[in-house]
Amino acid sequence: MYTLRQIFESFRFAWKALRSNLLRTILSLLGVTIGIFAIIAVLTFVDSLEKNIKDSLNFIGTNVIYVDKWPWLADNDGEYRWWDFWRRPNSSYNEYKFLEENLKHSSHIAIYGDKGNTIVKRNSNSIGSVRLIGGSENYEYIYTINIETGRYLTADELGAGRNVGIIGYEIAKTLFPDEDPLGKMVKIKNVKFMVVGIMKKEGQSFMGFSSNDYNVIVPYGAFRRLYQTGTGRWDELESSIGIKGYDTDIGLVELENEVRGIMRVRRGLRPGEKDNFAINRPEALANVIGNLFDVVGIAGWIIGGFSILVGGFGIANIMFVSVKERTSIIGLQKSLGAKNYFIMFQFLFEAIFLSLIGGFAGLFLVYLITFIPMGSLVVTLTIKNIVLGLTVSTIIGLVSGVVPAALAARLDPVIAIRS
Repeated sequence: MYTLRQIFESFRFAWKALRSNLLRTILSLLGVTIGIFAIIAVLTFVDSLEKNIKDSLNFIGTNVIYVDKWPWLADNDGEYRWWDFWRRPNSSYNEYKFLEENLKHSSHIAIYGDKGNTIVKRNSNSIGSVRLIGGSENYEYIYTINIETGRYLTADELGAGRNVGIIGYEIAKTLFPDEDPLGKMVKIKNVKFMVVGIMKKEGQSFMGFSSNDYNVIVPYGAFRRLYQTGTGRWDELESSIGIKGYDTDIGLVELENEVRGIMRVRRGLRPGEKDNFAINRPEALANVIGNLFDVVGIAGWIIGGFSILVGGFGIANIMFVSVKERTSIIGLQKSLGAKNYFIMFQFLFEAIFLSLIGGFAGLFLVYLITFIPMGSLVVTLTIKNIVLGLTVSTIIGLVSGVVPAALAARLDPVIAIRS
């Protein structure tokens, strides 16, 4: 109990000292404020950018691997050998069925193709720059399809390749401004398709990727009647095979190895031959993005670290001045029985308070930045970064105050009183 009272008294003395020298306090904490602001601002922007980019990539699904003609990333040596890829055969419908029959580590599998800049018409109304997607059974498990009104394509419609489709929010608003689109007909390449569902509004993603607002999804069989695809020829419209695995990294690795083995058998590749297909995983893109932002984060630490270093020296200098100013008071306290740790705590707490006030000020400035409109970029100050900023402030205050506090605690009371 006595020790707690002594610690409380140390807090009180420290707070009184800071209030009595308000201008000096403000000037000395500016370095910490700027340093914490620089570090937390950079980390907040990095975290926000990373989150916005990864959210923009949600359209490629999670726990999914894709069998494609083109790899998404360069080789390990950093070279993208497009001249080796462009003559590869496309993924075919027969390969999709072969994988569906032989895979043991997949939960769902689908084949799909798409065609951009498609024109969709309804009477005198039309809309261009539409992405037409032809998906097989299980396509809705590979990609998230949110239906606002109507329904998704039935298994019978998908299997028979009927001329039905679901349309995006912006397409429905443009082609059917004053009526319900469900059950109505639209034309794609002069072929009529009946609208059975409308997707929820999504808006444009941070990276500018097209959302479902401008997409039309039809059965893969109907899509193949409009465009040549799914035969495996290198010069046709490309198709991709999406395979969803189970929610474990080990399961996805096993699935990737299984897909590679089955595709090599299906395409008749000998053991020494390279793969003539690509297996792409969204996690690989996420890792590349994460590594890039790690470098930016380190740069932020370096920039802010110099400011914090200056702030730390400023606090240490002020603490030395405080010890000099209060030498006689320290002597009086010690002559009345104050312990060394009581004196030391006074100055340590004063340094930590000073640094924490600077840290709170820096965090407050970062918080104000989050209210500035930045287009589609949403900046969020996370609890993790708040705790980090306060922790760094506390450490800086502790390091800056430990030497002045130790000198104060070691003062001889008689000499201190006479000074």
